[in-house]
Amino acid sequence: MTKIGIIGGSGLENPDILKNPEKHDVDTPYGRLASPLVSGIINNKSVIMLSRHGWDHTVPPSQVNNRANIRALKEAGCTHILATTACGSLREEIGRGDLVIPDQFIDFTHHRIHTFHEHFEPGDMKHKSMADPFDEGLRNLIISSAKKAGIEVHPRGTVITIEGPRFSTRAESRMFRMWGADIINMSVAPEAILANEAGVPYAVIAMSTDYDSWKDNEEPVTWEEVLKVFETNVGRVIELLKEVISGIW
Repeated sequence: MTKIGIIGGSGLENPDILKNPEKHDVDTPYGRLASPLVSGIINNKSVIMLSRHGWDHTVPPSQVNNRANIRALKEAGCTHILATTACGSLREEIGRGDLVIPDQFIDFTHHRIHTFHEHFEPGDMKHKSMADPFDEGLRNLIISSAKKAGIEVHPRGTVITIEGPRFSTRAESRMFRMWGADIINMSVAPEAILANEAGVPYAVIAMSTDYDSWKDNEEPVTWEEVLKVFETNVGRVIELLKEVISGIW
């Protein structure tokens, strides 16, 4: 049975988009979720919504229990995971409010647990391929759904995940551009890694809200600016999510 998990990031964690929502407190072997899961229906499809930072946004990026979150969605029967996230743009052509469907990531986090495997059984080393970290079928569905809905997206891009909660220095932001990153956020890694280990197809819809700090002619990113851009553009993300969910079988 198809069941879609939605991981809501900053500004994209509104359970009101669900029909017949029900809350579920969840414990996992990796700890209790910061907020209840919310199950419901979107376009006649079963959906589970998870708030990455808690419904009151009380969990800083480095403290998100990614293992518990992915394990909870897996145990709830999710066959696909659609993640949403705010991001900064590292490219002139990716403007504020633009949507990006990443196809690669760079993990620049330092303090997070990146695997479910705390030990290997003899002869059973769990080394997973991550050459293509996002599910290509799900990515293509997002891109085609956006076209169907008349929503413009950047169909590929490399997202770099930093630790947070601070934003980048100008030197760091320029370095990330040199590395080939197109957008920057604080959440895709290790979330994508753990979904890969769990065997659940995972893809991301990222909304650009700012230009990080690399542009000398722009004010550096602030949290207030991030929220302002989100409030203006969040409707397109919700519309796209609904279109994608309709196409998952």
